[in-house]
Amino acid sequence: MTTDDKARTGPDPAGFGPAVAHHAWRLSGRIVAGVGQLLLWILTGVGTLLRPLAVRLGARLNGGAAGGPGAAPGQTAPLPRWINTWREVVSAWYFAPLTGLALTIAALAELAPRVDSPISLAGGFAVAATFPLVWRRENLRAVAAVVLSAVAASLLTGQILLVTTSFAALYTLYALGRRLPRQSTGVLAVGSVAALGVVYLATGTLDDIPWPAPIVAVLAAIGLGDARRVVESAGRTEAEAAERTNETLTRLTAVQREQAVMRERARIARELHDVVAHSVSMIAVQAETAPYTMDSLSPEARAGYTEIAKTAREALVEMRRLLSVLRADATPEPEAANSPQPRLDRLPDLIEQHRGAGGHVDLNVHGDPRALSTTVELSAYRIVQEALTNARRHAPGAGVRVDLTFLPDRLAVRVQDSGASAATQVLNPRDPGPRTGGAGPAGPVPADPGRTRLETSGSGGGHGLVGMRERATMLGGRFSAGPATQGGFLVEAELPVTSEGNSIRGHGSQAPPGRP
Repeated sequence: MTTDDKARTGPDPAGFGPAVAHHAWRLSGRIVAGVGQLLLWILTGVGTLLRPLAVRLGARLNGGAAGGPGAAPGQTAPLPRWINTWREVVSAWYFAPLTGLALTIAALAELAPRVDSPISLAGGFAVAATFPLVWRRENLRAVAAVVLSAVAASLLTGQILLVTTSFAALYTLYALGRRLPRQSTGVLAVGSVAALGVVYLATGTLDDIPWPAPIVAVLAAIGLGDARRVVESAGRTEAEAAERTNETLTRLTAVQREQAVMRERARIARELHDVVAHSVSMIAVQAETAPYTMDSLSPEARAGYTEIAKTAREALVEMRRLLSVLRADATPEPEAANSPQPRLDRLPDLIEQHRGAGGHVDLNVHGDPRALSTTVELSAYRIVQEALTNARRHAPGAGVRVDLTFLPDRLAVRVQDSGASAATQVLNPRDPGPRTGGAGPAGPVPADPGRTRLETSGSGGGHGLVGMRERATMLGGRFSAGPATQGGFLVEAELPVTSEGNSIRGHGSQAPPGRP
């Protein structure tokens, strides 16, 4: 057929009907969408007009923002207070008996105008359908069997349908849906709908109620209970997962802290190796050269010096083996590998480095400055170094005061900056471990921003608080760190000392420690 033939015959009647139906369907969809959009605009406008009132009402009920000017200390807002009170009442043991008894009294009161005497078959069904709810928490399934059977029997015998008994039946279905597993809930829904069908077919009790209404009510009650069970189960699962996560993080924190302590101890041991190795080497050299510088030695003395030199050499070999174990999983410090370990005579250089980085620091020496053991001076130097690094990181530009006090039996180190104000962990001066409430130095540590400030900062691979504490406790000393009373942050350490020589010349409270 040609185009002219189609033009003469007109459109195809077979396709006209579906096309009209399709266009009508699209037009109806647009009409519905337009009406819906119009309703949305109206609701949005009403919500915009009512928003200030809703915000004001919500602020009044909830007490405003936490800590706001209108919130009185120690006072709970009305809505949270009511909710908390209601939760306490619901969770009390007497809630179920009281509500069950109240529902029974309400059922009898509703039935009284409709019957001559409450002592009748209808009254018995009303009591049987409500009073067992007193024990619903302890024996839900048995109580549900009695309540639902009483309601079904009253409907099948043509008794009057009461609002209270209907509520009791729906609440029982809700409670069962909340307790039973998903498969049992499905069986309960099918059985309830089947029972309603039998009531509609066998009796005329529910003829005044359209049949979809009770079916929807029964399914809604069971579905609501099942949904509540799912929500509670999800909440418990999330709470258990959060608890497991917290436990894992606590263990991980403890492990990381222990690893940090072990790494710092290995670092300190590597530093002290150079000090001890130098001393043992001097012993070996002096023992070997003694027989050649003293001609009057007896053969026994020469043999003793030879044995001393041999023992010193063997000690050096063992120390090198120990150091190789410590360096198996750590890179040697460049400073330890290329130069001797620093002592207190290098504190002025450290102070100048801090000043060159923009910091303000004053060094004060009190007491009788003198040469101390290398380990004590190295530990004091590192403590000051870590404290200055911490001040640069967390209190840039703040003034720092470094005090060294030479006492007869110990060296006191005190470093205070004026800019940090965060709280921190303060160590018990009588206990070298942190005050963690029962654990040792490697035990779990509570989250504390100030303590993290020190522990995560360090210079030259150190670990801040961990390193300073380990250096002090290694010598049997004491250490503390925390906010100073007059402001700022304070680090204090006391190191037992061992004299290595005569007093240093140039005494004075402002003179930096040095060598004779």
